[in-house]
Amino acid sequence: MSFVYDIPTKVFFGEGQIENLGAQLSVYGSRVLLVYGGGSIKKTGVYDKIVAQIKGAGLELYELSGIEPNPKVESVRRGIEICKKNKIDVCLAAGGGSAMDASKFIAAGACSDEDIWTIVSKKIPVTKALPIVTVLTISATGSEMDPTAVLSNMQTNEKSPMSSPLFFPKASFCDPTFTYSVGANQTACGSADILSHLMEVYFNRNQNLFMLDRCMEGMMKTVIKYAPLAMHEPDNYEARANLMWTSSWAINGFTSGCNKAPWSCHPVEHQLSAYYDITHGLGLAIVTPRWMRYVLANDDEQGSRAQKFYEFGVNVFGIDPSTGKNQAAEMAVEKVEEFFYSKLGLKKSLSEIGIGREHFSDMAKKAAECGGGDCVNGWQKLYAADIEKIYEACLN
Repeated sequence: MSFVYDIPTKVFFGEGQIENLGAQLSVYGSRVLLVYGGGSIKKTGVYDKIVAQIKGAGLELYELSGIEPNPKVESVRRGIEICKKNKIDVCLAAGGGSAMDASKFIAAGACSDEDIWTIVSKKIPVTKALPIVTVLTISATGSEMDPTAVLSNMQTNEKSPMSSPLFFPKASFCDPTFTYSVGANQTACGSADILSHLMEVYFNRNQNLFMLDRCMEGMMKTVIKYAPLAMHEPDNYEARANLMWTSSWAINGFTSGCNKAPWSCHPVEHQLSAYYDITHGLGLAIVTPRWMRYVLANDDEQGSRAQKFYEFGVNVFGIDPSTGKNQAAEMAVEKVEEFFYSKLGLKKSLSEIGIGREHFSDMAKKAAECGGGDCVNGWQKLYAADIEKIYEACLN
């Protein structure tokens, strides 16, 4: 298979790299829109460091705060209005995936006469966007180094992803010390998100990815090793740095160049977020093991899924390779559940977070149609009936 691999993002990684922010922003203009969430960057001092850099470089600062954990279209529209009114030159996102995703849509909307939800819902190609710079404070989505963003419209219960080469940040500042203040639950949810990004590519129809499989297994082992450590020792630089760099490389295109199959768990989880506004990583932690059991129960005649789960269990979790293929496959799923629910302490069912089956039918239909067809055409084709069964399994 052929592919093009191009990451135009300049990464400033490590403690103290924020000192280069002012100079980088100056490359793109003088008017900066700072986009952030509920104000945690002010409590941690990151905000003051950013403002000092902006003022020190003689730039004009404008702000948009209050970006939600699942960024809403209304917030993005406010940002677009600020950009157009004040002729903003560059969008600066400070935070996690939500702030970065919102900035990507703001950057596109600021250069278009179309409403941003029209662009997203109709998949109108983005042909122009403001430059984007990011300051990462949560290791999770990898938006600091990828061309994708996700936007929610709670009025229509829709959560839609969109990709564009123009969504790649021009520069990203990744200082692991900026994640010291991230609480245990957020660290756990972010780590589940990272792991899911890797698993979505690892379990795919193309089985001739030896080099990439070994790289992905190494990254998955990194998350499994360092996520619990970061939760219990939040200022452990080694743990935070390893999670942060894995977050970026899990989804920057490196692993997925030869895998053209659509992802399976993300479209299923996106409906949970769209209807119930739950944390994305938590939703993935609930959905993923049920999806694993479902596709394993519907294995093909060659047992290729059981074989892949066997390799996963042996190479990632250290299951004895002499264990039978089918037994090891089951054990691999159990290891994932143990990691999510015991070691990370995440809720293990929809019932535990107050979600019932009342919207399952509609959610399953929307998830199946998310790729423009009648199914999620991933490792196993998932039609609406299949997805509804996975939701049902997530209840308990």
